[in-house]
Amino acid sequence: MTLVRTAAALMAATFALGALAAGNTTNEDFRDSKKMLERKVYFDHRVTLYCGYAFDKQKNVSLPAGFVAPQHKERAGRVEWEHVVPAENFGRAFKEWREGDGRCTNEKGHFYKGRRCAEKMSAEYRLMQADMYNLFPAVGAVNAIRSNYNYELLPGVPNTFGTCEMKIDGRRAEPPERSRGEIARAMLYMEGAYAPVFRMSDRQRRLAQNWNEQHPVVQWECTRAARIEKLQGNVNPVVKDACLKAGLTYRP
Repeated sequence: MTLVRTAAALMAATFALGALAAGNTTNEDFRDSKKMLERKVYFDHRVTLYCGYAFDKQKNVSLPAGFVAPQHKERAGRVEWEHVVPAENFGRAFKEWREGDGRCTNEKGHFYKGRRCAEKMSAEYRLMQADMYNLFPAVGAVNAIRSNYNYELLPGVPNTFGTCEMKIDGRRAEPPERSRGEIARAMLYMEGAYAPVFRMSDRQRRLAQNWNEQHPVVQWECTRAARIEKLQGNVNPVVKDACLKAGLTYRP
């Protein structure tokens, strides 16, 4: 009974945090979102989410000594925009992703499904994919290897990328402590904004709740959210409420 009550309390807290959340309704273009993030959100804070590495206007990353890319080495020196909640994890809710659509055909008349078909046929999917609250800069190789893996704690697993404290093991990913609060609040926002299309597992929800409590909001997160609110038109109440309660400045 204790476990049941705990799980129920965590779920209630999640929905309370996201109760006022409404998702992206203004921008369906993932490419436009990336451009806005680069030029109007991160212009004075060019730092990657996981590794904390600096990058420049051309998206070149300053890799320190000791960084290792076990795969995708060609993507290591560039920034890519990472979905904290992977596109596949909410994309599978769409029939076009799972089964395709009769209008999803290539130039040779072959049918396709997956992300490409969902992008073509579903405005709802495009809005979720382009939601800037769920997009963060990451070293390209880290983004590629993280793939669509869920977050977990991986005690005893060594860093996958050398001096970058990100761990990948058995289709699981453990982010560095510096990024866990931002990650948690993005996850909670996405569920609050897009349920029932996207729902976390109980395990992922507990992890997000714990990280949200253990890693309080910082000033940059408040500035980032205020800028996205101005550009995208909707609020991330998980972040905004935390900023106001902490007495931090919430403005672009």
